[in-house]
Formats: sequence, C-alpha cells, structure tokens
Amino acid sequence: MKKCIFLVFSLALIWQFNWTSVQAENNPRNIYEVKKGDTLTLIAKKYGSTAGNLKQYNGLQSDRLLIGQKLRVPIMYKVAPGDTLWKLAEKFDSSVQAIKAANGLSANGLNAGQKLKIVPEKLAMDGKFVLMTREEFRDWIFNQKFTRKVAKVQQHHTYQPSYRQFNGSNHFALMKGMEEYHVSGMKWRMISQQLTTFPDGKVAVGRPFDIVPEGSFGLQNKEVMHKIEADAIAIENLGNFDDNHMTAEQKETIVTVTALLMMKYGLAPSIDSITYHHWWDINSGERVLDSSHGHAVKTCPGTDFFGGNSTASAKNNFYPLVRKKMQEIRGTLH
Repeated sequence: MKKCIFLVFSLALIWQFNWTSVQAENNPRNIYEVKKGDTLTLIAKKYGSTAGNLKQYNGLQSDRLLIGQKLRVPIMYKVAPGDTLWKLAEKFDSSVQAIKAANGLSANGLNAGQKLKIVPEKLAMDGKFVLMTREEFRDWIFNQKFTRKVAKVQQHHTYQPSYRQFNGSNHFALMKGMEEYHVSGMKWRMISQQLTTFPDGKVAVGRPFDIVPEGSFGLQNKEVMHKIEADAIAIENLGNFDDNHMTAEQKETIVTVTALLMMKYGLAPSIDSITYHHWWDINSGERVLDSSHGHAVKTCPGTDFFGGNSTASAKNNFYPLVRKKMQEIRGTLH
C-alpha cells in the first residue's frame, strides 16, 4: 500500500514539475527561446509537435536556428475560471478552430481545471514565401534573429505586376511570377526583394533577410550595385504608383513595415536609412538624390508614393509617419 501511495505521489510530482517548467519557460506567451544545441526536431519533440509545424507556426524559411531566436510552440494549459476559447486563442496567437481540432472538441464550452493543448496559428506559406498581416509581421520580425548588418531600406514599386493583376487572393502566384522573371529573365539567384507589400495590406517575405538583395540599383555597374546592396533590405510595393493611387491599407503597411525595420536594425528615418530607387543612377550606381538631370533614373517608387519621389516628399510626407509609427509601437512594448 505504501509503495502504491509513493508511486502515485511521485507521478504527481513529475506531472507538476513538467507542467511548471513548460509554463515558466513560456510565460506569458507560448514562446521558446532557442538555446545552444537546439534543432527544430529536438524542440518539436519537447513540445509534442513536428519540425514542419514549427516552421509554419513561425514562418521559418529553412531549418536554420540562431541562439536567442524566439519560436512559438504548442503548450499545455489548465483552464481557469472565466477562460473562453476566444480569449485563449487571442492570448496565445492561436484560433478557436485550431484549439478545438488539437483537443478533439466539438463544442465551445470549457470547464475550469480542464487541460488543453494550445497550438499557435499557422502562417500562410508557400515554399520560402511567407504571407502575413501587419500584426503577424510585427511578431515575426521581433522573434527572428539575423546576422547580416543592415543600414538602409530600399523602397521600390512594381511596374508589373500592378493593381490590375492583383485579385485579392493571388499573393503567392504574383510572388512566383516575380521570382520566375528574376531568375529566368534577369539571371538572378532567386526573387530579388526581401519584402513585398500588397494593396490589401498584406506583406510577404521572399528573399531571406540574411541574403543581400540582387539587382536593385546600378544595374549596369555590377560592382557598385553589390556594394549598395550589401547592407540593404529591399521592399517591392506592388503597384505602379505613377499610375495607381495607393490604397490606404497598403500605405499603412508600408509605414508599419518600414518602422519595424528601423526598430529591428536600430535605425532612424533619413535619406541614408530609407532610400528611393529614383535617387540612384541606374547605369553608374551613383546616388544623385534630387539632381537627376542628365542621369538615367527611374520614377520608382512612383509619383503617388507618399507625395512623390523627391527627398522633400520623403522628409515631409513619409519619414514623419514612420517616426510616429515607431513611437506607437514602442508604447505597446512591455
């Protein structure tokens, strides 16, 4: 009898230890910080998941992990009085349907003391492309770890595809089309840009952040082009803004994404840190800013891009919005 009581007591201690350690590691959210020796397979095993699922929870473009990188993981949760599926989904970046599916629930009701496996919501992915809302991108970029130094963000628009080619649901098809042109037509390694914004306010990650953009400025002077691109992140904003009037949703995303990049890389908005394609001679790679007379320049990112292509437009219309957004984001950080 004593042996039986001891066994039950020991099992209770083990369960309590495991429960407490998982909760402590992931409090207040279901976040795991990568440590030396970690792999996706090991982390997945620890949290009852798979490497593939972890990649979709976190928008990972490869199996590579860096120490200090933060990953969303499934956790076990003990239902407290007042908890609802909706509240838990919001708190742990999940969804009601995902929680119900993970626990075989057919109804929405919960009971205090009930144990639930809460899995993060999967991000929309197609190969290396990751499609996100502004809110998802904010979490994504703060959780990521990068090794390449970045000192400037390049702003571009796409002459093609333009708004006419966007139907509201073909984000991945357009990304693949751009990559096909960049690889087959331009002979580049992969899609040129790290980020693409869309008229509906979504943003897609394409080229990995730690791989320099390709073919963005100084197309005829490869040596200069590579120097310019070495410390840059390239954004293609889908739309021909010499022709299309930018949607409010896309404007908000461009401002938010740019602000998040400034914060991630410790930059302040200026003509050096946020640069327009129009400010560079596409033959020589020389930065001409507003002195474009006699130089081969493009109108990109467009005459309707936050007031136009000039440095005055950037300083008066775009940078102040980015600075304001940075302040707003800082005010929400704990």
